[in-house]
Formats: sequence, C-alpha cells, structure tokens
Amino acid sequence: MLETDKVFAGSIPENYDRYMVPLIFEPFAADISRRAASLSPSAVLETAAGTGVVTRVLAPKLSLNARYVVTDFNQPMLDYAASRQAANSRIEWRQADALALPFEDRTFDLVCCQFGAMFFPDRLSAYREARRVLKPRGHFLFNVWDRIEENAFADDVTNALAEFFPNDPPRFLARTPHGYHDTALIRRELEDAGFAQVAIETRAEQSQASSPRIPAIAFCQGTVLRTEIEARDPGKLDAATDYAAAAIARRHGDGAVAAKIQAHVIVATA
Repeated sequence: MLETDKVFAGSIPENYDRYMVPLIFEPFAADISRRAASLSPSAVLETAAGTGVVTRVLAPKLSLNARYVVTDFNQPMLDYAASRQAANSRIEWRQADALALPFEDRTFDLVCCQFGAMFFPDRLSAYREARRVLKPRGHFLFNVWDRIEENAFADDVTNALAEFFPNDPPRFLARTPHGYHDTALIRRELEDAGFAQVAIETRAEQSQASSPRIPAIAFCQGTVLRTEIEARDPGKLDAATDYAAAAIARRHGDGAVAAKIQAHVIVATA
C-alpha cells in the first residue's frame, strides 16, 4: 500500500458516499450490522468508519443504553459520516488511528470495522489494539474484499484503466482494497495478535447500478483511484471515467447493470 492510498479528501468523501456506498457497501453493511447486533453489545467501537454506512444501519439496532464510538483516521470522512447521521446521543464521533486507539484497556464488548483492515499499514498492530480495548471474550468483527477477480466492476475498471494508461496503469484497487484476501494470512495475523478463536466466512453479494456509468464514476471519482488518475494526467479524469464506463457496458450491457461482489467476513474472539 502507498501512503496516498489512505488519503480520502476533497470531493472523494461525497462521491464515495453517493456512488460507492450503494454500489458495493450497503449489502455488506446490512450483513455486518446484523451480526454485530446479534452479539448484544453494550459498548461498541467502530474503526475506519468511512462515511458511516455501517453506523447508519447499526445504531438503530443497538440497545437504548449502548455506547457507540465511531472513529476514522480521515477527519473529512468522519465529518461527512456525522453529517449523514441522525442526531443520537449514544454516538460519539472521534478521529482515531486504529493502530494507536485512544481508549483504555477492556473498554468495549465489540470492535467492528467494515473494509478498513486493507488500509492499515501495520495490521498486526491494529489487531493488537483491537484486542487490547476489548473486554474478555469480546468480539472483533470485520470484513475485507476478496481478490479483485471475484469483484467484477472493480476488475473491469482496473483492466480498462490499464488500457487507458498503458505505460503506467493505476493499480490502487488491486493493490489495496483487494490486496488483503489471503484467509490463511488473516487467520495467522489475528492469532499472532492474541485472538483465541477466529471464524472466517466468504460471502458473495450483487452490485447493482442503473447504468454502466455509475460504477465507473464510483471507482474513478469516489476512491483514491481518482488521485492516481489525476497524477498521470490532471485533464483526463472525465475521459478515463468514460473509458471505464464503456468497458463495463461492453461486458454487462448499456442499461441497468449487475455483477458479483465478494468479501470475507471475520469474527475473532478476545
């Protein structure tokens, strides 16, 4: 992962929430929120919350007395998440680094994280921190994307941009969001961090959009892929997006489109 892979700023948070969230994150937010609520936690920490898709789904499912602390490393993402959330006195918003959590030991029943672990520069440290702030027998619930070939639109866009920029293909999607899919490695790192039990489930969902242009905009302008495109040629963002949209249309059709998305869902017990 490059240092710039973590920088979600400028117009990226708004485009991320407008396009990426309904395209690929909402189905898994519903899944992880259901799993989280089934554990009946009284104190929840969410890390790498992004624009708050899990927060919006999970908060109403928690008990009225539950404490819910929502964090992200990127303040612009956290600010946008807070702006989208209905007023709720149980929720505390806090900028925090998952590798150095500003919380006491044994504070939370549940730590949850949707599609954030891939961005941690030192996952072992992040996992140790999650375990440190968990109460005994508390749970660390998170998910990560499977390999890019199992996620059609991301793969389509990556391949299209490799044609558009043949001398320097943008590889953000393959390198980081889809770069941490080895379940044996995930299990080993969690065990090395001290988690006693690790359960991993691979889950497929459907990504749907009203046109091929929606996933093209989502990936090219709602993720750090935008930064990579503009670094190659600041004037070609729209042309690159159009090229990606045409590639998706060739494979999936010109009207409403649907394709597979797949992720690993992990539950680790402290």
